[in-house]
Amino acid sequence: MTDAKDERRPAGELEAAVMAALWAAGAPLTAGRVQTELGSGLARTTVTTILTRLHEKGVVGRERQGRGYAYFPVQDAPGLTARRMHGELDRDTDRETVLARFVAQLSPDDEQLLRQLLESDER
Repeated sequence: MTDAKDERRPAGELEAAVMAALWAAGAPLTAGRVQTELGSGLARTTVTTILTRLHEKGVVGRERQGRGYAYFPVQDAPGLTARRMHGELDRDTDRETVLARFVAQLSPDDEQLLRQLLESDER
């Protein structure tokens, strides 16, 4: 019953849990090892499917280990978040409006940080 409950969780939640396990490991992990690290009762086939999808998205790399693969993150957590933000931006045809609304909704501290980052990149 645990497997059915876990498999109904949103894919993004499962992907995030798998990524957290890979980042924490600091070394490539097989699907079986990721399953053990998660300790959530997910079937190994479910973990393998998630890892395969993450690999297809370019979020994780993999290397041969025995008959299967060991997986490792291609980016750190901030890099992955930035990638998602770019993905969302790319889905909309009106980039200017999206960026304007994003900036308008920033907190004063985040707005100042963004200004500093933009100014440092211009040099």
